[in-house]
Amino acid sequence: MSSVQHAFGRNLTYGLHETLGRAIVVGDYADKPFPNEADIVREHGVSRSVTREAVKMLAAKGLLGARPKQGTFVLPEEAWNLLDPDVLRWLLEREASIDLLRHFNELRVGVEPEAAALAARGASEEQQAGISAGLARMVAAERGEDDPLDADIAFHVAVLRASNNPFFLQFREMVSTALRTSIRFTNQIAGRTANIAEHTAVRDAILAGDADGAHAAMRGLIVNVLTLIEPATGG
Repeated sequence: MSSVQHAFGRNLTYGLHETLGRAIVVGDYADKPFPNEADIVREHGVSRSVTREAVKMLAAKGLLGARPKQGTFVLPEEAWNLLDPDVLRWLLEREASIDLLRHFNELRVGVEPEAAALAARGASEEQQAGISAGLARMVAAERGEDDPLDADIAFHVAVLRASNNPFFLQFREMVSTALRTSIRFTNQIAGRTANIAEHTAVRDAILAGDADGAHAAMRGLIVNVLTLIEPATGG
């Protein structure tokens, strides 16, 4: 059991949740039933209480269901909580993740331009400074002085926060998770890091209080990402 514990790290419940969750989402149980509690305990060398807690966590994400006499089973994909950062991260590991990236960026078109417009209308000075700080990090990343992924994510999360809309802010974890894959993929195609001029246009419009301009600039930024992704999806 000690070697298994070491593989899962100190938190056995989270380690088991991670292993089983990834296996479900990438399709390891597409053609076979989900193992019962005794099988999980035996295969992974964990206790029944750890197993039950991990299964409960996965059920809360919409991945697993249970019925009397039928036991625990994998739910259909439409029941999964796609806004859950763990589920999204596992989905992005699948071979068909390019299609998921397209879907994700289509969702961004519906959310982030509106968030940028709201930020232009009502961002505080502190929130405006947060957006500018994200852009400054992106510029620094171009010089190799910051991490390009973290800087880009910081900018987009700052815009969501500056919208002052709690529902838009709820997207920050999903945006952070998916952008890590999306940015790597689009940068690989474009042969560069994020477009500084496009992000500057968003920031400038927000600071100028130009809601329409902020909306258009953010929408254009994301549409350009979709344009890069489209050939890889066969669109």
